[in-house]
Amino acid sequence: MDDTVKTTSGEVQGFKKSSGINAFLGIPYGESTAGDRRFLPPVPAKPWIGIRSAKAYGPSCPQGKPTLPPQDPASIKDLDAPVGEDCLVLNIWTPGFDDGKKRPVMVWLHGGGFQVGCGSHPVTDGENLALRGDVVVVSLNHRLGIYGFLRLDEVCGPAFAGSGVAGMLDIVLALEWVRDNIAAFGGDPKNVTIFGESGGGRKVGVLMAMPKAKGLFHRAIIQSGPHPRCVPGDAGTRMAELFFAYLGLTAGDVASLQKLSKRELFNHFHKFIETVDDPLLVKGNAGRWLISPVVDGTYLPAHPFSPAAPEGSHVPLMIGTNKDEAALFLSYEENLANLDDAQLIKRLSSVLGDRAQQVLEIHRKNRPEDSPYDLLSAISSEDRRLLSIETAETKVKQGGAPVYMYFFTWESNQGLLKAAHTMEIPFVFRTLGVTDITGTKEDQFPLSDIISDTWIAFARNGNPNHATLPHWETYDLEKRATMIFDSPCRLEYDPWSEERLAWKEAPPKMPWEGKVFVSAMMKK
Repeated sequence: MDDTVKTTSGEVQGFKKSSGINAFLGIPYGESTAGDRRFLPPVPAKPWIGIRSAKAYGPSCPQGKPTLPPQDPASIKDLDAPVGEDCLVLNIWTPGFDDGKKRPVMVWLHGGGFQVGCGSHPVTDGENLALRGDVVVVSLNHRLGIYGFLRLDEVCGPAFAGSGVAGMLDIVLALEWVRDNIAAFGGDPKNVTIFGESGGGRKVGVLMAMPKAKGLFHRAIIQSGPHPRCVPGDAGTRMAELFFAYLGLTAGDVASLQKLSKRELFNHFHKFIETVDDPLLVKGNAGRWLISPVVDGTYLPAHPFSPAAPEGSHVPLMIGTNKDEAALFLSYEENLANLDDAQLIKRLSSVLGDRAQQVLEIHRKNRPEDSPYDLLSAISSEDRRLLSIETAETKVKQGGAPVYMYFFTWESNQGLLKAAHTMEIPFVFRTLGVTDITGTKEDQFPLSDIISDTWIAFARNGNPNHATLPHWETYDLEKRATMIFDSPCRLEYDPWSEERLAWKEAPPKMPWEGKVFVSAMMKK
């Protein structure tokens, strides 16, 4: 059959879209992680006999009740897709296969903060991007939450080594599959770009610190997802110890944990995380972030981009954020458009204390027309920008490959969203018609051409420059060249520098590191 491709596990049959792009969906790259394989390292998919249909998305990892708005591409709300622990599947969109071409490969890692999400959201469908750039686009599912990041090796023995990064090891296995198979789908295994937004960007950063992932990708893009520091090993172990105690299980009794149903596992863990009280762990909702990649000394030896993690030093990096990241979440709060100065100061003070007025004055001076809501949105978004700058700085100091910094400032006219978290995704994937998040402004369409061409140029050459974009200089610690994605696009040096320096004495922290975590200001 002319729509059939042979892989290392067997033949798969995809289908051709009306655009001419070939789609192959739900291809297994690993075995099921259910039952007695729960929490263990992934293993490659077993070979099958005959032709396997690849015309429908495969299962997403089980996840708690989604709380993300439907237009967030990490949300699985309203998606007619299966859910289960047999979730190690990937999807491919390609302009052609078995045609002798070696196209750049772009592997998308979905968002959702290591907790939720899937690779089959309509906003991140790879068809239009593959068509625009003559590239091969791949997306994938992997283990999330407690399935992918509960560190059990010190509680349950060496068989569970890597359990604190099991979800990341799934992605490594998928990249190995891409290395071994993507040529048959028209892609070049020696030119692979990993890119992701929010939690997907965090995964990109973590992969750059994993020895097992070295050589499996050649460029990296982090969109609104800086993750310069991972969960400390002792905190990951303590979380597992306390969870076992909460369940009344003795150390090593992983079989009882593996026998729990998906619903039982979620219900127990959600109740546990709300009540846990330990000096090593943060309380309440922030504690969920402890179920994310753990520095275990082996699979993840050190924090991304640190001197002790040189694995990604040779990989060019493009990194950036959106001006109003927090607006995606703030915009759903009733009456927030009517926020007054007193309410604004109260929110800022919850994190900044007596520095709240100083930080506000600096932001207000540079944004004199902004309303209290505008200022809350901007200031609450600074954690992602500042942590992205920290990531770029450490990457520059690491040397070995260039860094390109961007700032997406184009504002939607949809509600209070402005330049919200996830706003750039439909511009990259050319899926503006799939979501209403971008509103109705006509300049979004030519901007999408520029942005998608930028991502494609970077994937093809490791350099984002192309004919319709102003010349983009690499980032350094002196000029801090930053591409502003707006209408029109422009290059600026150290944009919003006064605001950046305002946080010098109280830099944003990762959620498990303490109170100075800017997004906390979004709470009433």
